[in-house]
Amino acid sequence: MISPFDLADDRAYAAWRERKLDTAPRRIEDIVVRLDDPRRLTTAERDALLERCATTNMAIYTSNTVGDADKDIPRGLGAQLGLTRLDSHWLTDEDAISPISVMGAEARGERREFIPYTDKPIRWHTDGYYNPPERTVRGLLLHCVQRAESGGENQLLDHELAYILLRDENPDHIRALSHVSAMTIPARLDDNGVARAAQPGPVFSVDAAGFLHMRYTARTVSIEWAADAATQAAVAALTRILAAPTPWTLHGLLEPGMGLVCNNVLHDRSGFAESAQRRRLLYRARYHERVASPGRGGA
Repeated sequence: MISPFDLADDRAYAAWRERKLDTAPRRIEDIVVRLDDPRRLTTAERDALLERCATTNMAIYTSNTVGDADKDIPRGLGAQLGLTRLDSHWLTDEDAISPISVMGAEARGERREFIPYTDKPIRWHTDGYYNPPERTVRGLLLHCVQRAESGGENQLLDHELAYILLRDENPDHIRALSHVSAMTIPARLDDNGVARAAQPGPVFSVDAAGFLHMRYTARTVSIEWAADAATQAAVAALTRILAAPTPWTLHGLLEPGMGLVCNNVLHDRSGFAESAQRRRLLYRARYHERVASPGRGGA
């Protein structure tokens, strides 16, 4: 099968690259879709979300659900977009959807250990980079119930554009970061021993359907990069590329009733401050499949 991600096929890559850059959004407004109720999409709303995800791997939505904390909003929206296999882990609720809030984390005693549940900034990453291959997170949905008093903005970058920037600089960077042991997340230990085994894996991989997946975190602790010179050079190049906004880095703030649905693109989060009236709450749903392609049915 011809693939633009085959380092030996420069022609396929060049053709795909041209199409990708021609359609890549440069403003976050370009990927916004206005919805009435995400739990009950119209055909036009669903088509618009699927088209944006197919083209740019992500869409931002606004909706008329301000003040509504119903977890059926992200669950129902995901199902209509072909997202059904939720990634459950020990920090999710029983329904496998995580309420991302400082207050909730404090109540569970998790604040200091897990940064997403704090008010601290989070560096560039894709979700689930510590998961084993059989639980690869390919789809991600974030729904905002309440924003913080200040801060909490996100930067977004389509991982396919990061791939282009890195491959254009040096294809050897892609080769190094595609190695099966390029990036290892060390084992997580608890009072009972090994709670999660060490997880090696590539940064870039291509799934059975030919789609590019990126597994990445910019964290500098609890991570082990392969020590060879090629990998170290590739990591340094990727770090440098992400350190400054690219022409395609999108920046925005999720307000109540807004959300992000994506094929697990690169994203970060700024630190934030809360008030008694504005305690930040987002629902996060991670999925083992990508957003459905346009023309495919959803639940």
